[in-house]
Amino acid sequence: MFQDVQKTIKDVLFSLLPVVLAVIVLQLTILRAPLEAFLLFLAGSVLVMTGIVLFLTGIKFGVLPVGRDIGAELPKRGSLWFVIIAGAILGFTVTLAEPGVMVLKNMVNTASDAYLASPLIFIIAGGVTVFIVLSLLRILLNWDMRYLLIIAYSMIIILATFTPPDLLSIAFDSGGVSAGPLTVPMFLTLGLGFTSVLARRTQFSDGFGLIGLACAGPVIGLMLWGVINL
Repeated sequence: MFQDVQKTIKDVLFSLLPVVLAVIVLQLTILRAPLEAFLLFLAGSVLVMTGIVLFLTGIKFGVLPVGRDIGAELPKRGSLWFVIIAGAILGFTVTLAEPGVMVLKNMVNTASDAYLASPLIFIIAGGVTVFIVLSLLRILLNWDMRYLLIIAYSMIIILATFTPPDLLSIAFDSGGVSAGPLTVPMFLTLGLGFTSVLARRTQFSDGFGLIGLACAGPVIGLMLWGVINL
C-alpha cells in the first residue's frame, strides 16, 4: 500500500508541478500579479496536490473495489428490475457527488443569477442515470452499442437546433463534467464487474462504453429542459 501511495504522489507531482512552474514563470516575467494573490495561488496549489493524492488513494483502495464488486453482483440476482433500480441509484448518487458537476453548478450560479443552477445538478444526474441504466441493459440484453450512440447523438444534433444558445454551451459542458474523477472509475469498474460474470462476453467489447454513452445523458436532459422552458 505504501508503494502505491508513493507512486500516486509522484504521478500527481509530475502532472501538476509543470502548471505551477508555468504560473511562477509568468508571474516573474509578465503577469506581476499582487503578491497576496500569488502567495494564495502557491498555498492553494499545495492544498490541491495534497487533496488529489488523498482523493486518488481513496479511489484506488475504496471506490474501485466496491464498483467492481457491485457490478459483479448485479447479474447474479437474475432480476432485470434489480439491475435497473440499482443502476439508477448508483448513477444518480455518484453523479451528485461528482466534484466537476458541483464546479459547473457554481459557475452557472455566478453567471446566471441562479435561474438554472438550482435544477442543473439534478438534470445532469438524471441524464447520467438514464444512460447508465441503458448501458447496463445494453450489456445484459446484448444491444449494439453503435445503434445506441447513433440514436443518442442524433438526438443531440436535432435538439441543438431548438435549444437556446446560452443553454447550448452549458449543455455540452455538462456532458464533460459528468465524466470526472469520481464517476469515471466508479462506472468503469461497474461495467467491467458487470461483464465479468456474464458468459460469452468480453470486457473489451461490453465492459467499456458506459462513460461515452452516459455523457450524452446530461446534454440531452439540459437541451430538453431548454426547449420545454422556451
